[in-house]
This record gives sequence, C-alpha cells and structure tokens, in this order.
Amino acid sequence: MRIGYQGEAFSYSHRAVGELFPDAVASGHASFVEAFQGLEDGDVERLVLPVENSTTGSVLPVLDRLPGNDEHGPISIVAEHLVDVRHALLGVPGAGLDQLKYVKSHPEALSQAEGKLMALGLQPVPIHDTAGAVREVAADADPSIAALGPPEAAERHGLVVLQTDVIDREHNTTRFVVLAPGDPQVDPDDDKTTMVFATEHRPGALALALTELGLRGANLTRIESRPSGEAWSYHFFVDLVHDPGPDGLRHVIDPQPATLARLKVLGSYKSVR
Repeated sequence: MRIGYQGEAFSYSHRAVGELFPDAVASGHASFVEAFQGLEDGDVERLVLPVENSTTGSVLPVLDRLPGNDEHGPISIVAEHLVDVRHALLGVPGAGLDQLKYVKSHPEALSQAEGKLMALGLQPVPIHDTAGAVREVAADADPSIAALGPPEAAERHGLVVLQTDVIDREHNTTRFVVLAPGDPQVDPDDDKTTMVFATEHRPGALALALTELGLRGANLTRIESRPSGEAWSYHFFVDLVHDPGPDGLRHVIDPQPATLARLKVLGSYKSVR
C-alpha cells in the first residue's frame, strides 16, 4: 500500500506512517496541498496527516481541507493515531548550546517549544518540515544553527543531540488521522465521528444543537469554529464519541438536529483512548 504524508523521512508524520502501516511504501509531500492532491490523483491510497496537537491546538491547513469541495472527489477519515512528540535540539558535531543563535523547524514544532527556545535565547527560523530542518542544518554545517525535531533524525544526517525534551508541556502529543478516498463508511466497532455543520442564524442555535447532540448520547471531545466558503460565515468542526457502529451514529444525527442548517460527516473510526 502507498501511504502519503507531509514532510520528509524521519519527520513525526513519517513516524506515524511507520507505526500505522509498517509494511507500506511511504511517500512524502512538500506541502499539505500536495499531499491532498496526491490522494486525489491516486498517487497514494491513504494519507496520514496531523489534525491537532495537545499544546498548540488544531493544524488548520489540514482541518480546513477536510470538507473538500465540488471540484474534488470525496475523502473520509478512517482512523486516528496519537504520536508522543518530544523535540530535541540537533546541531553539528562539536557545537555547544552556548554557540547556538538560531533554530530551524516547522512552525508547529517551534510553537510547541516557544518558551524553552526563548529561555535559551534562540531565534526561530520556520521552514516546511522538522526533518527538512535537520537536513538543512547538516548541509549548512554552521555551529550557530540547530534544528528542532525528532532525535532519531540526528544520526541519519550526521548531527548530534544537544538537548532533549525541548517542549513547553510534558503531554505534547499530536493526533493524526488517516484519510481515504470515497464517502464515509461506519464499521461495527467505529465509535467516534468527525463532522462539520452550520447552524441557523438565530439566538441560541449552537447551544441548542449541542444540547440535542448530548441528549442523544454524543460525547463531544472537540469543537472548533472556522470560516466557511462565504464571507463572515462560519461552520463548526466537531469530534464526538458515540455508541459503536452505524446504529450508534444514526441515533446521534438522524434526524438532523432542528437548529442545524447543514451537516456533513467527514468520517467515522475507532477512537484511540
């Protein structure tokens, strides 16, 4: 099976692919846009992409593309996976922490260690990927520049670990989802669903919708408001846990809560506790 991800080998996304699909052929993409296009074109059969981090929240470039549009075929979430993220500072051999001035990494990684990096007096330099940062630091061979990324990426590029656990919060974990082409399906053990909806424009519409979902047995684990396709119009992404199987989801969303203007299921899958 061909599995796509955003980034380079030895990035956290690459690690997630290896943990989920150890026998697959992994294919890295330079951007999230290219990764989605690879799935659309059939270059890969699945995508493994980050959707949220326990320190910094949602990965918005991924979240905003999940609903798709009329120009592209349907995609659905078929699984979720958690990766414990513990960044390290990686530098050229012989470099010391006292020599460092700059640190390269993906913007998400830099945000997850913002406090630690500030305390070290390092200036962040954002680039497209954590593993890509490691490769660039190795090529630069400048002792004043380090990469912030997975410690296992150091040996591949001839760098050394200067400091481990460079994170602001000990629980720093990234949640990945597996995307597949086609409309969402509900398997018998699927007990979690991601969906997006909009509410009627009247007072209390969102509160009433959430109350109705709760009364039907849904446990909402996340809700996020994002701009929709029209100016100053918003929709809500929701993750909810429910009784397993098609009947469990049907009990929650059928009939559609009265205060919702529209609702789209993005995928059902087995929750990771």
